[in-house]
Amino acid sequence: MNYYKLFELPVTPTVDKTIVAKKYIELQKQNHPDFFTDDSEYNQDNALELSAQINKAFQTFKNEDKTLEYFLQINHLIEPDEKYNLPPDFLMEMMDLNELVDGNQNPLEDINTFEKAIEAETNSILSSTDNIIEDKIAMDKLKLCYYKKKYLRRILERLND
Repeated sequence: MNYYKLFELPVTPTVDKTIVAKKYIELQKQNHPDFFTDDSEYNQDNALELSAQINKAFQTFKNEDKTLEYFLQINHLIEPDEKYNLPPDFLMEMMDLNELVDGNQNPLEDINTFEKAIEAETNSILSSTDNIIEDKIAMDKLKLCYYKKKYLRRILERLND
């Protein structure tokens, strides 16, 4: 199921969360399993499945990182468990952050700085093109930003352990 179609949204790497919230309520009012208790078992099962998909789509669209990931997936730019080669200079900086974590130091300020830089790069990409899907260079840059941010999230997870 395509979440963009389900929510009647344009296929973009960002979504208007206000529209998503309104559409979520509308879809749940139409499809929530509680409204199908007197229907056939088949209709109840369909309502349950559709409601679960609506919830999953809503959770995806509520989170900017998950929305970007989903956008890249449906455009066949990333795959689960893909091995992506990040630039060596980025990896060197991440190695320094990992060493701080291994040394029981807290590089949270450095991580936040990197994260803000990646977000700025992402916003720059999004604002520089009218039709991102048709712009292969912009899509590749978005993919790079996605993987950089994913790497940072892994470091943050290690910090929280």
